[in-house]
Amino acid sequence: MTHLLFESGDLGATEAFLSSAYTPMQIGGRPADTRARISRTAVGGLSVDRLSFGYTMGYDAGCLGKVCLVTMHSGSIVDTTGGREEIYGPGETFLLAPHDRPYEGQVRAARYTITMFDPRLLNRVASLPGEKDVRITGARPVGPAENRRLGAAVAYLRDHVLDDTAAYADGDGDGDGDDLLVSTAVQHLAATVLRTLPNSARADRATPADTRDAHSDTLRRAVSFIEANAHRDITLADIAASVPVTPRAVQYAFTRHAGTTPLGHLRRVRLARAHAELRAAEPFGPTTVAAVAGRWGFAHQGRFAAAYRQTYGVAPSVTLRAAGPG
Repeated sequence: MTHLLFESGDLGATEAFLSSAYTPMQIGGRPADTRARISRTAVGGLSVDRLSFGYTMGYDAGCLGKVCLVTMHSGSIVDTTGGREEIYGPGETFLLAPHDRPYEGQVRAARYTITMFDPRLLNRVASLPGEKDVRITGARPVGPAENRRLGAAVAYLRDHVLDDTAAYADGDGDGDGDDLLVSTAVQHLAATVLRTLPNSARADRATPADTRDAHSDTLRRAVSFIEANAHRDITLADIAASVPVTPRAVQYAFTRHAGTTPLGHLRRVRLARAHAELRAAEPFGPTTVAAVAGRWGFAHQGRFAAAYRQTYGVAPSVTLRAAGPG
């Protein structure tokens, strides 16, 4: 994980930094207040940036190559790409631009968050048949509830995964315990993007074969794969390929025969593995609840504790204190 901070009142330095951190761009205008502040937290192909500009800044930028979500906190951003004029204000989360197209507009004395990840993750999460690529076809969420959901997913990733990563470290200082935690959270964000923003995958429909393949043997094979690979970064597409059937057939099989979803079952298995690890730990040794939760993909300790208590009847800290042989 890397951290970066940029603060400057020099427009030339700000333009150079933005071009390096995002894509080549030119800043237009010569405002009186030239203060800018940008902080970045990045891990793997994910980055979450907090930006604050004390002035109106025009920009003309090249292709980002990433899914770029913007969450507005104050001020406004005006997208003028292709001659349009779309204004985004506080409380909105939107797609800044398609990953493979240039864009232009204005930042008007704004404070906002930018979240970027590899667009190929959308394909992996959507699990479309064949070699189809998912394209986001609109910048705004399809409704107010979807806007709130997308904003909440960004905030969860920013505030409970990246900001608190140190609290969920595996204890040996190498950071390898964070991989599953971060990948699970980013998958959740990508899935939320597909549920909230207009995109080509929303029009895809199930086939009769999906229903036909949703039998108990599909469930058995999928469960076996999940239990053998719960420690890995796996998606619905990976589970379906192990059977092999379509992702929707796997979803239907779990709904029909288990009353849950494939990823719901995956979370249940990971919770059980965390429980087993807590029980096997030394009561006053180096193991912590936060480290175990993070190792099994649970970024928010409060939610982990609630799910744990609901399943096992006690707080995870109680299990840890009572752990050990016998």
